[in-house]
Amino acid sequence: MPADFEETSKRAWADDPLRVPAPRTVEETGLPFLLLVELTAKILYQRGQVKLNELGGHLKLPLSVLDPIISFMRTEKLTEMVRRGVSNTDADIVYNLTDTGRARAAEFVRRDAYAGAAPVTFSDYAERVRAHSVAQMRVKREHIRKVFDGIVASPAVLDQLGAAMNSGRAIFVHGPAGSGKTYLAERLNGLLQGQIAVPHALLVDGDIIPMFDPVVHTAIEDTAPPGMLFDRRTPRDQRWVRSERPAVITGGELTLDALDLRFDPATRLYQAPPHLKANGGIFIIDDLGRQRCSPVELMNRWIVPMDRQVDYLSLQNGYKFPVPFDVVVIFSSNLPPESLADGSFLRRLGYKIHIGPLQPEQYETVFRQVCQRYSVPFEAETFAWLMRQHHTHEKPFMACYPRDLVSQLRDLAAYEGRLPTLDVASLEWAWNNYFSAV
Repeated sequence: MPADFEETSKRAWADDPLRVPAPRTVEETGLPFLLLVELTAKILYQRGQVKLNELGGHLKLPLSVLDPIISFMRTEKLTEMVRRGVSNTDADIVYNLTDTGRARAAEFVRRDAYAGAAPVTFSDYAERVRAHSVAQMRVKREHIRKVFDGIVASPAVLDQLGAAMNSGRAIFVHGPAGSGKTYLAERLNGLLQGQIAVPHALLVDGDIIPMFDPVVHTAIEDTAPPGMLFDRRTPRDQRWVRSERPAVITGGELTLDALDLRFDPATRLYQAPPHLKANGGIFIIDDLGRQRCSPVELMNRWIVPMDRQVDYLSLQNGYKFPVPFDVVVIFSSNLPPESLADGSFLRRLGYKIHIGPLQPEQYETVFRQVCQRYSVPFEAETFAWLMRQHHTHEKPFMACYPRDLVSQLRDLAAYEGRLPTLDVASLEWAWNNYFSAV
């Protein structure tokens, strides 16, 4: 990569590590020339006639990079100019593939169907992951108070969660079903501070791996005025997307195969594993112990990544390569940790946090909150009856019960065509439904 481009990049990073200057030449992209030719051919193959500026939009590359690519393709009789647009500028020229170009593009697509934004080099990606590592983030008590404001939870548990987020180690949250483990784990997403740069795709040993996933990554519009961080000759590299830190959650559907890089022979596209997409954020493995693989197998899969902050993936050709493992891993399970893994793995879990039943006063607070959310007037006498009748000896104060019971009251009222009420008869009906009383 040219020295002057590297110097421009360093100055840009000093102002904003996420705002990467756009390449001005093919060489500055760090990508092989013929790979860009193949990618351009596949886009034209899928889209037909395309204007040069639209082609740049698909590839996320400036026209100065596209010019030599299109010139080469015209020389090789792969593409042809169809017409000029009304503006009569180079950017408005419409291009199409020739018969030869379509035949070549079909070969490219049969090998790898990816036809999106130009990738970034893996070395650039690894460098930017390190630059905005989640390990550099610091959570303080005021952050916990803000994120969990209005949430009924033990202050001691919240302090544990806040400190654990600063540890850079895995967190194991455990407790009985319905205690609110998953809800609290998902709320930790609100503690993620700062933003990251996510590439549309990665180039690894000649293969392209799609990376940006709108389901996982929340893109943030770049509102910086032109010229504020760079002069107008060095706009932002559109191959990178400014994004909020991701939070990825998986449950009982998780398999060991899903944690590897997969190439789908039907679509001829790679699928990045969830923890790679979660880099820079948190990765929650919910319902640990309910996956189709054993907990021991699943946890052993994480020993090396958690120890060394690096994972190893393989391309379809067998090429194995290291990838950054820059995530806060959160395991959530109804089972105690000692029943799921051996001592060597448990030592690698920085925090083992137990989430138990609520205290009676906390339970009432949650019940009142749920009634307000579902527009069901709270009746203190009916709630007192519930505590005496069913909670004294029968059931603990689990955080999920108020929502599940009150939602049934609302369902019954809608069925009977009336406003929902918190009365003894309706609450007894809901309780029997919920706990399958006979």
